[in-house]
Amino acid sequence: MVTASARKQRKRMYNAPLHVRTQLVSAHVDKKLRREDGVPRSLPLRKGDQVRVMRGGPKVRGQIGKVLSVDRRNFRVVIDGIRMKKADEKEVERPLHPSNLMIIALDESDPRRRRRMLDREEKA
Repeated sequence: MVTASARKQRKRMYNAPLHVRTQLVSAHVDKKLRREDGVPRSLPLRKGDQVRVMRGGPKVRGQIGKVLSVDRRNFRVVIDGIRMKKADEKEVERPLHPSNLMIIALDESDPRRRRRMLDREEKA
């Protein structure tokens, strides 16, 4: 079933199971990486991937860091080195939405990830 209704789209997103949420926490891949390694246009973010922040305030935009954690429940990603100050002056990691990020280097620790990417590209 496909619908254009915004409220139904949001309902499906927030009630989605974890295997679907993984796909929803995806980010674009850098053109250079796509050309060199034959990587698809976008991939689900994973702990260890290196990303560049494309959107955000002037202190955040353009920064590069490694993904520390991926929160599928809230559709947010925490990146090493991007912090914000709370009202009580504590510094905490700032969660970012994956649509504002671009993958510039993949975490190569899982050999099956590369195989699955290439298999997916061959089917398309």
